Amino acid sequence: MFVIKAGFSDKIEVKTNIENVRKFFSNIQNFVELMPNLESIHTDGKGITNWKIRAEVPFVGSFIQYFKVQLTDQSDNHIEWSPLAFEKENFLRYFADFEEVNMNTTVVQFSQNVEVRRNNATDLHLLAGLAGEVMISREMSKKIAEMLRIFINRAKEKLEK
Repeated sequence: MFVIKAGFSDKIEVKTNIENVRKFFSNIQNFVELMPNLESIHTDGKGITNWKIRAEVPFVGSFIQYFKVQLTDQSDNHIEWSPLAFEKENFLRYFADFEEVNMNTTVVQFSQNVEVRRNNATDLHLLAGLAGEVMISREMSKKIAEMLRIFINRAKEKLEK
């Protein structure tokens, strides 16, 4: 089994109330607009939400993966997207926790984890076997961190306008 794992976690303070933060992160179009390499989020006729993410990995090149997810929690202080129960290859888990510091300040804790499983490296990409799981996982973690840092900065700017 060829397995790639990547993840990122961060915390920011946003100068707005928790209601605005919750509303912003509940709108998945904000992710598409503000997160680089997230090419689309689409919910099909069966109610399955697909996140289409493009990855650029050195030595391997560019490839696109689809992550079938469901909104598993959307409470006052937490939003979470998780893989569908029947998913066997592409796993994405994203969550954001919101903590109100005062009426005009909210702390947001983010985390995103990705795991891609294939029977053989070439099922992922022709050059994946040459690069190896460790190198691809390391590079994917860097790319996810970059994607989320850009998203977080853009989200903060938009929320603090």
